[in-house]
Amino acid sequence: MTTGVSTAAQLERFRELLLAERRKAEERLAEQSEGITAVRAARSDTSVDDEHDPDGPTMSQEWSQRTAVLHDVEHELTDVDRALARIDEGTYGVCERCGNKITVARLEARPTATLCIDCARLVR
Repeated sequence: MTTGVSTAAQLERFRELLLAERRKAEERLAEQSEGITAVRAARSDTSVDDEHDPDGPTMSQEWSQRTAVLHDVEHELTDVDRALARIDEGTYGVCERCGNKITVARLEARPTATLCIDCARLVR
């Protein structure tokens, strides 16, 4: 079994990985925000009769999809920020449930993980 994060170099590598994830999420957030602004403008246009347009999704569907993605990205940003805070606090890579180390392999797959794989299985 791979051991948990134990060196400053590993922590720095995970910090860089998380910061890269944050930048990508911020880009997606900006894209979704722009899309929501466009949908909002289209919805306010009273001449648009999208409910009877057989060629595409309705404005309501578009709004629902975009807001769902927006909320997912906001949640992702929160998770990344919490992981970065754990690095700063010295608790990154420690399971919040049992206190054991989270394996490097798990953190590589999911850098925002707060639970070791055993505890994650238990809470499902």
